[in-house]
Amino acid sequence: MITMSKSSKIKENQNKLQKQYKQLIEDAYNFRQTDSALSDILEYNALKLLEELNRLKYLSRESSNNFIKI
Repeated sequence: MITMSKSSKIKENQNKLQKQYKQLIEDAYNFRQTDSALSDILEYNALKLLEELNRLKYLSRESSNNFIKI
């Protein structure tokens, strides 16, 4: 069973990654016209972060379900 502290740690990590993801997407958009290679790299990194966010979302949902079960 995942403890409450792990659940809050997952949520904290999600928030941090969401901020990084948004920044990478914004940077990729801003570089699209001037440096397409850099834009592609930033977008790729953002997609990797999105994968991690989806994994954490799944873990967070699992931890919530564990608290409900008796």
